Amino acid sequence: MTLSLGLYQAATGLLEPLAPAVLAGRARKGKEDPARIAERLGRAQVSRPDGPLVWLHGASVGESLSILPLVERLRAERPEVTVLVTSGTTTSAALLAKRLPGGAIHQYVPVDAPGAARRFIARWKPGLAVFVESELWPNLLLEAKAAGTRLALVSAKLSDRSFKSWSKRPDAARQLLSGFDLILAKDARAHQRFEALGGQVAGEADLKFGAAPLPAAAADIRFDRPPLLIASTHPSEDEIALDAIVALPDRPPVILAPRHVERGPAIIELAKARGLTAALRSQPSDSADILVADTLGEMGLWFRLAGTSVIAGSLVEGIGGHNPLEAARLDCPAISGPFVDNWTSAFAGLEAAGGVVMTSPESLRDAIAADLADPATARERAARARAFVDTRDAEARAGLSRILELVPR
Repeated sequence: MTLSLGLYQAATGLLEPLAPAVLAGRARKGKEDPARIAERLGRAQVSRPDGPLVWLHGASVGESLSILPLVERLRAERPEVTVLVTSGTTTSAALLAKRLPGGAIHQYVPVDAPGAARRFIARWKPGLAVFVESELWPNLLLEAKAAGTRLALVSAKLSDRSFKSWSKRPDAARQLLSGFDLILAKDARAHQRFEALGGQVAGEADLKFGAAPLPAAAADIRFDRPPLLIASTHPSEDEIALDAIVALPDRPPVILAPRHVERGPAIIELAKARGLTAALRSQPSDSADILVADTLGEMGLWFRLAGTSVIAGSLVEGIGGHNPLEAARLDCPAISGPFVDNWTSAFAGLEAAGGVVMTSPESLRDAIAADLADPATARERAARARAFVDTRDAEARAGLSRILELVPR
């Protein structure tokens, strides 16, 4: 073991006794599920089924959703295999509770401390562990490898900051990456970075492609014309979107879906301050200018209803953008702000295909107004986006097949 990894294990071991208090504090702030804190300490509250088990991990909502096509393939092709999915946020847990198929189990990922990692691996005994994107937790990885678990890193990527950090610890990076039986990079840039750190990269596959279109229940809501969808906003973005809506020359019905649904009441107040009426989806009003989507799992419905959409997370710096593929798969025209660091390759491909409008926050009103004035051109753009995504989805499904080859027999 390298010195830096040994120091990391020693340091996290010394800090581990503080974990229950830290987690309890996070629970009081709504960042942890108080009923399931034991899972964060590696103590499962459900039984492990007999037989082989595959563990899939995605940190938050986006990563967790990208795992779903793999879960579905596993359940269809290897029904004797138990699928364990872990994530680290309460929002992802709530969404996975709705979206995971039968036979799949959700747990919160344990904190990366030696004891918690050891308890988790000893409890679940995964034959294969699949990590998504940049989840390089040394204690969990080393404990799994020591137990004989095969490891895969898929949609692998490293931010500038992470790449710089690991580059300062080349021996530790090489040791961790050498433990993976399969690394599939998110794109060419990630491919180069992982190889520079000593990883053996087998190819490229982005699991955020390959997903099925978002599901939707039958619409229980009607609009007099296709609404404008503002999707997945964060604080400061609501104000930008609402200012653009107020300034539209011909304002359509609006669905505003915040990334965190608990912000619904605050958004209603922001709308009122601009002379707009707004109502929560959970408490609808036929007369409101804006429907604030304070419910989970309905984005598929909103994209199907919308005449055009704004993919938020991209209107202010520091968030990194959100998934534009969901709109493309449902033939919904999409507009995005410029700050899309987390989805660079997807947006670059869509832009090159003429499948998305990239605009500045200051020009958001003009971009929306153009789509509203010429819906036929907006739909042509959506068709180009759909063609691009269909091709990349097929490539991702081929990557899923490579992962399935590692599943224990």
